[in-house]
Amino acid sequence: MATSTSSTNSASAANKNTDTLAPHTEAPLTDKATSAAHLAVDALSSKAATAEQSIRHGAASSAETLSEKQKVAREKLTEYSGKTRQLASENPLATAGIAFAAGMLVTALLRRGK
Repeated sequence: MATSTSSTNSASAANKNTDTLAPHTEAPLTDKATSAAHLAVDALSSKAATAEQSIRHGAASSAETLSEKQKVAREKLTEYSGKTRQLASENPLATAGIAFAAGMLVTALLRRGK
C-alpha cells in the first residue's frame, strides 16, 4: 500500500509541476495575442476617430450650405411674390383670365385621371 501511495504522490507532484509550467509556456503566446489585439483596437479607434471627424465636418459644411440656400430661396420667394402682387394689381382682368384658365386646366386633368 505504501508503494501505491508514493506513486500517487509522485503523480500529483508531476501534475503540479505541469500545471505551474503550463501558464508560463502559454503566457508568451497570450501576451502576443493580447498585444496584437490592443494594436488592432488602437488602429481601429484612430481610424474611427478620423472618420467621425470627417463626417462631422461634412455635416457642418452641409448645414451651412443648406442655411445659405434657404436664405436665398426665401429672398427669391419674397421678391417673386411681390412682383406677382404688383402684376395682379396692375392687370386685374388678365389675372382673372389666368386664374380661370388654370382652374379649367386643373379640372380637366382631374377628370381625365378618373
